[in-house]
Amino acid sequence: MKRISLAVTTDLNHDQRMQRIAISLQQAGYRVSLIGRTKKLSHLLLPTIYRSYRLHTFFERGFLFYALFNIRLFFLLMSKRSNAICAVDLDTLPACWLAARLKGNLLFYDAHELFTEVPELLERPRVRRIWEKIENYFVPRVDFAYTVNQSLADWYSHKYNRPFAVVRNMPFSRALLTVETGNYILYQGALNAGRGLECLLEAVKLTAIPCILAGDGDLSPNLLDKVKQLNISSLVTFTGMLTPTTLHEYTSKAWVGINLLVSSSPNYYYSLANKFFDYVQAGKPQFCMAFPEYKRLQADFEVAVLMDELDPSLLAAALLGLKSDPARYKQLAENCQKASLEWIWELEENKLLLLYAKL
Repeated sequence: MKRISLAVTTDLNHDQRMQRIAISLQQAGYRVSLIGRTKKLSHLLLPTIYRSYRLHTFFERGFLFYALFNIRLFFLLMSKRSNAICAVDLDTLPACWLAARLKGNLLFYDAHELFTEVPELLERPRVRRIWEKIENYFVPRVDFAYTVNQSLADWYSHKYNRPFAVVRNMPFSRALLTVETGNYILYQGALNAGRGLECLLEAVKLTAIPCILAGDGDLSPNLLDKVKQLNISSLVTFTGMLTPTTLHEYTSKAWVGINLLVSSSPNYYYSLANKFFDYVQAGKPQFCMAFPEYKRLQADFEVAVLMDELDPSLLAAALLGLKSDPARYKQLAENCQKASLEWIWELEENKLLLLYAKL
């Protein structure tokens, strides 16, 4: 039996993409080990059909975190029997590359984003240059590479003159929960900069539509302050991080989902968020940006209201417009149900298994 080690710097309980990948590979006959990190507020690992490991570091972010995590990751990878190692994003690639080379393993690279183009690095050019040097050295030296959408595959293929396959973040198919549609807007995901969350809160102020923010992140304290400043505490609920099952319950009861991003970051402009498909799988129309990947999918099934720019007044008008047009809402929801039969992991996983068949 071939053994695969997958490494990521997330808390494994909330990383749905990596859970799906690990399940698919394990069910396909591989012996899978998924390695992540422990945070201060991490709960016990959920039971899985594959092996899970979490590394503890004394630091939560910054150079010392990445350095210590990669050191610990390297020694763990060296201690485990494996035939292949997969580095998930650039921040695990140094340790994975070194371990794979020393052990004679195949090295896979799963790029979830344009790591060097995230807003946090665009504002820190010196740090960004360091990550660019790491990327320029290691990415051309992996054996196989894949990413989450065609736009990112084209970007990386052009930059490094090598093929990048596409394995999109489709959810497992779910039976639509037969619950009455709620009256709240739902945002699910990390509460980080560049995700239109300040714009959303100002739109909530203008529309008086309740909103639930399901997630946590660097921006959480700022958003709590902004809710108080706008005097909308009665309209906005922060849930913190939720398990996938609990999150799906919130999504299934929402009125609409929110998936907004700033266009100034290439990482966001060419993104295809997990939440896009999660909203569709729950049968919920959503508001998202008119970026390339969403326009591509919208051409197949019209499931969203596309926003050309991030502006509170425009978002508020669009929300109220859909609220006053039940026929359009019904059509979007019906399109979600149709798309939910096709945009599923059970079909998308075949692309993943073809890649790992190289073993």
